[in-house]
Amino acid sequence: MAKKSKRLRKMVMSSLITSVAAATLAGGAFASPLDHSNAGGKKAPSVEAHVKPTIKIGQRLFKDLNANGKLDPYEDWRLSTEKRVADLLPRMSMEEKAGIMQITSLSTTAINDYINKRHIRYLIIRDNPSAAALAERANQYQEIAEASPLGIPIVFTSNPRNNINEQNEFGISEASGQFSTWPGTLGLAATRDLSLIRDFAEIAADEWRAAGIQKNYGYQIETATEPRWRRISGTFGEDPTLNAKIAKELVLGFQGEELSSKSVAQTVKHFPGDGAVVRGLDPHNEAGQFATYPTPGSLYKYQLPPFQAAIDAGVSSVMSYYNVPKNEGSAAQLPRELWQSETQQFEEVAGAYNKTLLTDLLRDRMGFKGYVNSDSGVLTNRDWGVHNLTIEEKFAKAIDAGTNIFSDNNDPSGLISAVNKGLIKEKDLGPSVSQLLTEIFNLGLFEDPYTDPAEAQAIASSEKSQARADEAHLKSVTLLRNNQGMLPLTDEKIAHTKLYVEVFSGSNSASRTEAMKKMIAKEDPTVTIVDTLGEATAAVVWLRPSPYELPDNSTVDIKLGTNTGIDVAKVKQIEEKVPTTLVINMTNPWVIDEVEPAAASVVATYSVKAEALLDVLRGRFNPTGKLPITIPSNQEAVEMNASDVPGYAEKFDYTYTNAAGDDYTFGFGLSYKK
Repeated sequence: MAKKSKRLRKMVMSSLITSVAAATLAGGAFASPLDHSNAGGKKAPSVEAHVKPTIKIGQRLFKDLNANGKLDPYEDWRLSTEKRVADLLPRMSMEEKAGIMQITSLSTTAINDYINKRHIRYLIIRDNPSAAALAERANQYQEIAEASPLGIPIVFTSNPRNNINEQNEFGISEASGQFSTWPGTLGLAATRDLSLIRDFAEIAADEWRAAGIQKNYGYQIETATEPRWRRISGTFGEDPTLNAKIAKELVLGFQGEELSSKSVAQTVKHFPGDGAVVRGLDPHNEAGQFATYPTPGSLYKYQLPPFQAAIDAGVSSVMSYYNVPKNEGSAAQLPRELWQSETQQFEEVAGAYNKTLLTDLLRDRMGFKGYVNSDSGVLTNRDWGVHNLTIEEKFAKAIDAGTNIFSDNNDPSGLISAVNKGLIKEKDLGPSVSQLLTEIFNLGLFEDPYTDPAEAQAIASSEKSQARADEAHLKSVTLLRNNQGMLPLTDEKIAHTKLYVEVFSGSNSASRTEAMKKMIAKEDPTVTIVDTLGEATAAVVWLRPSPYELPDNSTVDIKLGTNTGIDVAKVKQIEEKVPTTLVINMTNPWVIDEVEPAAASVVATYSVKAEALLDVLRGRFNPTGKLPITIPSNQEAVEMNASDVPGYAEKFDYTYTNAAGDDYTFGFGLSYKK
């Protein structure tokens, strides 16, 4: 913090000259050198100004954000957030209110336009710079915001950045590798270690705030009930009880007991739970827009508990899902008084427009006090159920439903037009703007939105943090079968073993195989790796599949095979030739019945570092991971699944059973030592 402190002192001295002069012109606004008004009150926060003058009262420093030479209530950190919001809100023009209700992807070329003309203050970072570069850029853009008439700072937002993701994808996880690197979210769930998960959240929060990021588009706390859903890899699995416990730890870890200058605000998603998508189809696409709930009470029993836990922990915001809840095919889920009519349970519109879900259920029934963040593009290309409405009508309907901020929309003109046309009153923007300002005030950004790039990089590169993350990698690895005693590959065993190694991962197979071999050679040179199966006496095969959405939009394929990037014939050939440890990256509950039986041992991973897998295989760490999902017995079981209940709750013989008689169900996992 040394550099920042020196810079702060220099800026404070400079700004004090300006503020004292302004005070004199204002008629002695600082006549009294003593300040007793805050006796026993708030602890003085860090105050840093790069553009606007500051005001000093006694020993306390304030930013003159509107540069009028006096301390206005919204500039006074001694006041409650409620009073500060009440003072700032009427100072904002209708255009400024409309702008702050948009959150959009960061544009480095249009930043001045976004901040000063469109009045946008929520920006999503989707690229992957270093922590220092993130901090430097954030500081530059915060200066632009500080220079604006009211000096309202920016909230920088990102999807998760700390977890390994097999396929970085827009809107899911666009970046990783610049901060401490943890296993995928399913891997965190597999550890069953809530203390470790709290540490993960606290460490990530420190890294993000240091880099200038104050809001997380995450995590996906919905319950994964449809095995074909492509986004299971971003969830914590299929058990609502475990998910609820994890949701609490994430909120308290990232945010703390309440939002502060050390917090990263959470936007848990996707309410009321994306897990029950039809045939696994992605609701980003029109074919996947519907959610059905065929099992009576499944919404309350399986999907809502994690959200309730997050709400109870004080989560700052909730993201609604794209989906249209469909009446046809759904059993009773909502209390009768929330039904649309005697025969219609749901209003068949997407979550952002669904008043029953956002107001009647989320706020009135579940007690949510924060703000609702729409998912990306709900006003344009993902406007399921309302595509016949004009842009003005969409804004009006969504705000009436309970949406407070619109994701990936950089054009507030539609909302301004809706007000001008009388579809919504300007005063009706007040609740949303107040919610957003409340978050910005509580995050401490009005006092100090700046950070030190050098410190940001040091925090992101902490060996201590990565050591804790590495513990999570190890604890996530799950031993599923070892009845032939192949594992662990002890020093004694490995001395007499010629090991064949291959990674199966579609078009990445060759490069990932080569990387795996190089890693083993570097980390464990005592292992003899051979290049051909004919030389081998044992094999380690790591399957890293990807779900495949069929071109005809009929379903998503999770059966191991060509579509999912796995050469099943080659895997079986290896298993027939030599004793094989089959490692499967369980980012979905794959159909494994063709490759599992012939393996000598079976291990599950959830996007982990290869070094951690090696340590477990070699016996340097006794596996403790437990399955966070249930593995289906075959393709028929997948097609028969109810889609809205976990695999362990299916009413037929759904679960895969191995040759040792063990069911690969939620919570299963072996160890080397009893």
